[in-house]
Amino acid sequence: MQTAIAFILIFGLLVFIHELGHFLFAKRAGIMVREFAIGMGPKIFAMTKGETLYTLRLLPIGGYVSMAGQDIDSTELQPGYRVGLIINEDNLVKKIIFNQNNRQLPDLLFLEVERADLERDLFIEGYDEEEQLVRYNVSRDCVLVENGRETIIAPYDRQFNGKSVGQRSMTIFAGPLFNFILAFFIYLLIGLLNGVPTYEPIITEVVKNDPAAQAGMVAGDKVTAIDGQVVEKWQDLAGIVQESAGETINVTVERNGQTENLTMLVKEVTLEGEEYGQIGVLYESPREFNPLKAIVYSGQNVYDMTIRIFELLGQLVTGQLTIDALSGPVGIYKTTEEVAQHGIFVLMNFAAMLSINLGIMNLLPLPALDGGRLLFFGYEAVRGRPIDRQKEGMIHFVGIVLLMILMVVVTWNDIQRFFF
Repeated sequence: MQTAIAFILIFGLLVFIHELGHFLFAKRAGIMVREFAIGMGPKIFAMTKGETLYTLRLLPIGGYVSMAGQDIDSTELQPGYRVGLIINEDNLVKKIIFNQNNRQLPDLLFLEVERADLERDLFIEGYDEEEQLVRYNVSRDCVLVENGRETIIAPYDRQFNGKSVGQRSMTIFAGPLFNFILAFFIYLLIGLLNGVPTYEPIITEVVKNDPAAQAGMVAGDKVTAIDGQVVEKWQDLAGIVQESAGETINVTVERNGQTENLTMLVKEVTLEGEEYGQIGVLYESPREFNPLKAIVYSGQNVYDMTIRIFELLGQLVTGQLTIDALSGPVGIYKTTEEVAQHGIFVLMNFAAMLSINLGIMNLLPLPALDGGRLLFFGYEAVRGRPIDRQKEGMIHFVGIVLLMILMVVVTWNDIQRFFF
């Protein structure tokens, strides 16, 4: 149960922040947002505020922001339609009711549609009950009512496609951007609450009978140099030792204000077919509680993790890693179960890594992903006009199908790996 709660909270937070980026920048650009949804599948909670429907859905595997103009979300008024109109005090149509035959509704005007434009010119023209051709201007916030469902019309300047390339690009880019921002604040919180590791090369524990113990090294020793090469951080010490397998090294340490020189033979260790050096010491970095250093620590972690994920993607593209190295929701769930056993800060670190990973994956220039859409916007900016909407939609549809196939394969691999 704890694992399930942790998984839902982490995955829900990543999706919420991602979609919040799209939502806020869409609002800033003046785009009408039809729905802000967390999760997929059937609705378990819904609330309408202003022109947006906020929903929580059953399956915690994604989310979306539905913007006017992105999909076929408007109802066309075809010639011959019989509708009911409600007019406001400014003589503008404020409500259009389809399939309405109830003549008992007050102030309802019936009209057989001849022509209408609910996007640009905002008018409706048709024959009234006296067979006279009449024309009404339509309010910008006019409501369409069909089978009890109300939808606010979206004038073209409130639609996604009615905005500039820059505004659309920022709206799409904001989702992945917010994932990087979330990761930064998670790392910052870790640094503020758990301290920033100093990485000072101070030995925490010495393993009995290993080279360091035999040379006289003890817990609390601070390594300052190896073979005359200055050691400032634990990473320096570890790197030199790992590359010195089978060699004799001279280690300079500080102990109780005194300098000691220790000579030891580095042990050879084989790991995944590679030879590494080891002297038998354990390390736990001292931590410092400093807000400014926590900010630097957070930025460095975001940068390092971003570079690491791109390196892994490169290995995947070049064939150094196979598809078996990928994980889907099942793999993430099992990893969450393992990570949660090591405490809240390790779990937070895992969440930050997932957030960066989600941001990078969405920026890949593949159809149906944010990066694929940004690629089309770049093409539009260079060409001066957008690609045909139907062609673009077909490309994204194929991309969605391929991504779903990949998800099924990855999920099946996860199931076999963890349960069989």
